[in-house]
Amino acid sequence: MKSFSFLATPTTAHNFTNPTTSLPPCPTPHKPNLLTLHKITFDSRRTPSLVTRCSTKPNADITNGTDKNPSFESDNYASSSASSSTTLLCSRGLVLDLGPANSWDSAEVGSPVVKRFLSDEEERWYMWYHGSSDQDPSSDAIGLAVSSNGIHWERGRGASVTSTNVAGVVLNCSKDWWAFDTMSIRPSEVVIMSSNIVRASGAVYWLYYTGHTSENVKYFDDSFELDVKNPERFCSRKGEVFKSLPGLAMSQDGRHWARLEGEHHSGALFDVGSENEWDFLFISSPQVVFHANGDLRMYYHSFDAEKGEYCIGMARSRDGIKWLKLGKILGGRKGCFDEGGAVNARVLKNKKDGQYLMVYEGVGRHGERSIGAAVSSDGLKDWRRLGEEAILGRSDGGWDGEGVGSPCLVQLDGEASEWRLYYRGVGSGGRTGIGLAISDGSDLSGFQRWTGFHI
Repeated sequence: MKSFSFLATPTTAHNFTNPTTSLPPCPTPHKPNLLTLHKITFDSRRTPSLVTRCSTKPNADITNGTDKNPSFESDNYASSSASSSTTLLCSRGLVLDLGPANSWDSAEVGSPVVKRFLSDEEERWYMWYHGSSDQDPSSDAIGLAVSSNGIHWERGRGASVTSTNVAGVVLNCSKDWWAFDTMSIRPSEVVIMSSNIVRASGAVYWLYYTGHTSENVKYFDDSFELDVKNPERFCSRKGEVFKSLPGLAMSQDGRHWARLEGEHHSGALFDVGSENEWDFLFISSPQVVFHANGDLRMYYHSFDAEKGEYCIGMARSRDGIKWLKLGKILGGRKGCFDEGGAVNARVLKNKKDGQYLMVYEGVGRHGERSIGAAVSSDGLKDWRRLGEEAILGRSDGGWDGEGVGSPCLVQLDGEASEWRLYYRGVGSGGRTGIGLAISDGSDLSGFQRWTGFHI
């Protein structure tokens, strides 16, 4: 375990609880205090660890050790990998469909954040994702699904998790009128670190997420050259989106979360830029990478009204709470699948060559969505796209025939297919689901939708 120290940003006190453990409230210093973060170096031989080797055990049990962190119990409600009315061909790649009628995620699912943990006894995969219900389709919540192999997922029907129901809603919109996340919340990244912000016996989950309010932001008019549409339905009218800002919540078990208020008066980590800056309209999809001691990096997107395109921007932090913006790092390319720009970036470090790999959702000239990739030697600048074509496009007549996006990439050591790409797909009528595509060996230039285990 490595550690580093720096001056902490003052934060608001919160209580963190789960069914078995009660934590003291977070400190609220009036002066900067010395803060120590620990990047967790996992040892799969001793503890449940985040690893990258794919399992081929579709029926592996999801059992729980009594003294492991994280700790989850198995849920008896298993989600179907495709609806009964969908043919096998049309459902190719679909691993998490909409929930059943009247469930919290029966109207929409998306924004998958996938992590894998391994111990000597078992293998566990966790997926945090957003969903909305038929009863209130305009309001999102964040939920959790669990799996033993990253293919077959279990989730709960209920509006919240319980001691006997591992999956379900884990974080709802804020009820505080002044907050930035009263209408919608969507996960962007889960980072596992230990910190003296929270006095805990083990590592703490840091959930970075996008929060929306009902405030409308107009980002283009009828003279706008590109025909942009949004398949995830957080537009109120054409050319408008609901204002969004980045947020942070913490948890000891990945299920029970407490918000950590940032410096902005709404509780967000930071505000949009000034009117002459590229990100003055909204901030969305704050994905965070632990680069090195004292160096955390956030990748987010906004809409550059001056250039008329979505762009990926970057910020850096020493403590994961107070951030310094560094500007844009990726925009659109004329005549390509991402002519309208790039959104929903996910960055990780390639364990083989040390390069930084970004997967992102490319916006086409007519609003179509596909997934692209880019690489950088330092993760800061000089991002180079992997070819002119998307690494995954919409299917022909399938469940994701209208568009794909919100990518989440997982590297798999020692397997024939080295990379897994989880994504949100949009089909006929705006119906959404979460899909999986796999690489051909270590080649990142193209992915094929998951079709099943090959024996």
